[in-house]
Amino acid sequence: MDDGLRVTDRLSVPEAELRERFSRSSGPGGQGVNTTDSRVELSFDLAGSPSVPEFLRTRALERLAGKLVDGVLTVTASEHRAQLANREAARERMAALLRAAVAPPPPPRRPTRPSRGAKERRLADKKRQSQRKRDRRADDD
Repeated sequence: MDDGLRVTDRLSVPEAELRERFSRSSGPGGQGVNTTDSRVELSFDLAGSPSVPEFLRTRALERLAGKLVDGVLTVTASEHRAQLANREAARERMAALLRAAVAPPPPPRRPTRPSRGAKERRLADKKRQSQRKRDRRADDD
């Protein structure tokens, strides 16, 4: 945990830019739940970070717009009983979010047309289905 947060091969966030806050987890837990600060809030100022290149920052800010508060991305973890395990979970979650946000956009979809055989099969199935329904009808003649 001392070398920062590794997002991709080329991008890592230095430890100095991450802020951790600890608080008490909610829910059942016995006597220890009232005294241990096992819940972890990990925050990263994405908008003001000098370690993220400008083109990646704009892409990430655009994709994470709904999760940011004043340009700061915050992740919480409280599923484990131990603080250390929650710290690891929060870091993994933060890295996954940032990895998805800075990923290059997918290639544009090339529109395709159905093949002639696919069209013929579709029409044959439609005819078969309509004939089946016609056969089920009661004749009033």
